[in-house]
Amino acid sequence: MGLTSSKVLVVAVVLAVALFLATVWLWPRLARRGWRAYAGRVGLLLATQLALFAAVGLAANRSFLFYGSWADLFGQEQEMGVVVDHGAGPKAVRVVGTQRLDVPGGGRPEVGGQIQKVVVAGERSGIVSPAYVYLPPEYFQERYAKRTFPASLVLTGYPGTAENLIKGLKYPRTAYVEAKEGRMQPMILVMLRPTVAPPRDTECVDVPGGPQTETFFAEDLPKAVSATYRVGTKPRNWGFMGNSTGAYCALKIALHHPDRFAAGAGFSAYYRAAEDVTTGDLFHGDDGLRKRSDLLWSLDHLPQGKSSFLVTTSRRGEDNLRGTREFIRKVKSPARVSSITLDSGGHNFNTWNREIPPGMVWMGGKLSAN
Repeated sequence: MGLTSSKVLVVAVVLAVALFLATVWLWPRLARRGWRAYAGRVGLLLATQLALFAAVGLAANRSFLFYGSWADLFGQEQEMGVVVDHGAGPKAVRVVGTQRLDVPGGGRPEVGGQIQKVVVAGERSGIVSPAYVYLPPEYFQERYAKRTFPASLVLTGYPGTAENLIKGLKYPRTAYVEAKEGRMQPMILVMLRPTVAPPRDTECVDVPGGPQTETFFAEDLPKAVSATYRVGTKPRNWGFMGNSTGAYCALKIALHHPDRFAAGAGFSAYYRAAEDVTTGDLFHGDDGLRKRSDLLWSLDHLPQGKSSFLVTTSRRGEDNLRGTREFIRKVKSPARVSSITLDSGGHNFNTWNREIPPGMVWMGGKLSAN
């Protein structure tokens, strides 16, 4: 049974409950003096506490996918990195594995689509990052053999893993279902985390003398994907979406690069680059770079292109309500903005899973295949 499986979680919860009941039942018998009684009481308390801790930990890991397997949890994951030759030409995407979708007929790409695990090498930034690419069923069907598809970059929050986008937030399955039900056009998804220089959180900034993260996401990644898959190179062919830190990045790059992205969707975004122990010194005293990383400042002081934006918040549970309203107010023509405001919803997977399906339909409506 896998670390994230429901069976493991159920077993842990049942064991915790059983030990709690056993403690209540046996406590009177152990309420006496002697080393055996003392040992019994200590043993029951420790076992119950450990079982409760394990159940809570498994539940949290299943929701946020901090660890993907037992080997990952115990530091036994030994899979080696993949060396990418940067001089191999313009095709800088290397496929290192594939996996099926958990949908009917998912074993056949022309029926269920396919998720490819890839490594992307940034030509200008020099950044090399793993990612997942979801290809819809139509991509493998003969009648669409000469068709290009719209694509969207999808980012997790910090310090999330790209697997969160597949297992926890279900982006590929949502894209499959929404297209199958006719609510959106088939779309390619390029899924990864914003931490392309781990463990540092670079906030999608081109750090002076450091990781050129904005260049990687805004230029290198779309260029590499378009050279590998049937995706166009025009702004109308590309969107950007994400949650939390990924949401900030999606809005920022769509705002600053309307010549490359037609739309940006931010689920629970914040609007100014974080600066803390996880980011280090992002700007090196460059006040202009710091201001540019403030999206509300950018809307006031920089030209707005034709990009469309989707922002989400909730009246109770999110702390970005005020910033989101400010963002909406500051967007001016030719840019456009839409929003989702929930009555209640925190900064978590449950909230984002309520926003992603309509957000993906919105994104599909803003992009064009050709």
